[in-house]
Parts: sequence; C-alpha cells; structure tokens
Amino acid sequence: MMILKTLTCLGSIHYGKPIIVKTLCLSFQLEGTEITYGESMEQDIAWQQLISENWNRDIVCEETAKFPDLVLQSETEQRPHKVSFYVEKYKATRIMEILLKRLEERGLDVKIIYSNGIALDVLPKAAGKGNALEYLLRTYEASGKSPKNVLVCGDSGNDTDLFTLPKIYGVMVSNALEELLQWHAKNAKNNPNIFHSSERCAAAIIQAIDKFGLGPHISARDMDDFSLREVDNVSHEVVNFYLFYERWRRAEVHRSEQSLARFKSVFSPLGIFVNHFGTEQSLQQYLVEVQGYYGDKKRTQFRVWLDRISSAQIGVDTWVVKFYQWEQTGKIYPCFLIVM
Repeated sequence: MMILKTLTCLGSIHYGKPIIVKTLCLSFQLEGTEITYGESMEQDIAWQQLISENWNRDIVCEETAKFPDLVLQSETEQRPHKVSFYVEKYKATRIMEILLKRLEERGLDVKIIYSNGIALDVLPKAAGKGNALEYLLRTYEASGKSPKNVLVCGDSGNDTDLFTLPKIYGVMVSNALEELLQWHAKNAKNNPNIFHSSERCAAAIIQAIDKFGLGPHISARDMDDFSLREVDNVSHEVVNFYLFYERWRRAEVHRSEQSLARFKSVFSPLGIFVNHFGTEQSLQQYLVEVQGYYGDKKRTQFRVWLDRISSAQIGVDTWVVKFYQWEQTGKIYPCFLIVM
C-alpha cells in the first residue's frame, strides 16, 4: 500500500498518534512541483521537464510584482516551478482572477492555489499534488509495480487535487481547515472512498486503514504485551525493543531482570550497537546501560520513533539493522546494530 502525505508535513505527522515508519522511498513536495526518490532525494527530471511546458518564472514574477498586496514568502518557499506569496483572504479572489487572465494573455498555462486563508501559490498548470500523484501511478504501472491501494491524507485546500483521482482512498484529518471541508461538501460528499476522520494527524491515517480495510490498523505502541506481538524479521524485533524502551524510561513496566530478559535472549552477546557518535559497544552492554535509565522520563510524554529502518543479512547468522532514532525532544540519532 502507498500512503501519501507531502514531505513538509512528515516532521509533524507523528504528534497526536505517534507511529513508527519505514524508509520513505519517494516524495512529492512544494505543491507537487518536485518529485524526489530515496534518502538522497534525487529529482525526477522527467517530471520537471513535463511541467515546464508553457511556464516562465520570470514572467510570473514580473506580473505578480504589479500587485502590491502580494507579499513574497521566504526564499525557502520559492522554487523554479513555484512562486509563493501571502495575501489577505478578502483580497485573494479578485487578485487571482486578474492575475490568471494576465498570465494566460502572456502565453502561460498556470494554476493559482489559495490555501490556509493566507497562502497563494502560482504553479505550472501541469503541476500540483493530484497531477504529481497521477504521474507517479502511471510510472509505477509502466514498470509493473502498481500499488494495490493508495491512501491520501489532507488538511487544507491545496490537498483537494489528491482526492479527485479515481480509485484513491482519502482521509481528511479532524483538524482539517474549513476550505477543504467546504470543497468536500460541494464536490465529494457522496464519494464513499473519502471521509472526514474523527482523529488528528497520524491517527487519522490509522483510522482510514481500518475503515477501508487496507491492512493492519493497530499501532504497535497500543499493544500492552510485546511478547504477543508477531515478529517476522530482525527489524521488527528492534522496533519491539524501542517500544519497550519508551515504557521502561517512563516507568510504565515493572522494573525487574525479567523485563529485559526477552531482549537479552534475542540479541546475541556478540551483537554490536553503534550510536550516533560512531561509538561501538556490545549490545549486551547497551542493554545494561538501558537498565540505568529506568524511570528517568517518568510522568512525561517521552516518545521514541524509528525511521528509515533497513536490514541486510551479511552472514549466515548476522544482520545489520540501520535506522534513525527520533526522540520527543526533536533530536535525531542515526544508529545501527550488527545483530549476530
């Protein structure tokens, strides 16, 4: 299954219902003007070429400069195929109508998107989140790798294009802006594959997976007994450990040798843990160190997430598991284990 949320939102999606996520293999961002692949975020050049037709950023900047009410957003929000402004809501409609007409008269094919009650973006007509998703699905289909299901998640007016594609499941988070809810009421109220969740952030995605029957919908964090959780590879065992680690530091599990015994039995005494400083220590030593952390986050909302998890078997009984460890403080720790 493919679950899509734009890259700029991934940093905050954990909050409200923390989840543990796998490596992001692709993303589209900046209102669908850029598609990137892998951890190196390699640009999809074919997509860039496709949306460049009848687009001229210099002309867009020239025409928008004639509207003093348009306030240019920061440089980080500007891209070759995206020019972004702030404008007061009561002025936006009129400006959009005039600007669109002027740009079309100059031979450009553009779309103007207004969202969040303040943000105005000028993009190539071929760009946008919906077109980017459609392009990705065609690309996957051509390579024989079409996803079985696609679930999109949105919270504002610039997400509407995502919900217009056929055979797509969609969820609007409970805290979605009125502009998206109004669009849904007018255009997709009777579409059974789109619904307004009663949950926020990642919890809305989990609720949608349940509602549409797309797969397991119980977060591993919601399970009380990790020994009952099905484990089918070494990466899942590492996830299990860090879910336990959370509760251990919040003193939500009983402090005893038996509590850590399962993980000591799973991880070989020959295993190695390498932390974000590059320091190596035996995995068993690391578990002893963890024992000393018991209760240091008691009565807090301390959380840990593992991201970009990957594993590879490098010997008959040896695996390398690499991952990024996120903590509630916002710190990110690249780590890996050599498990024997």
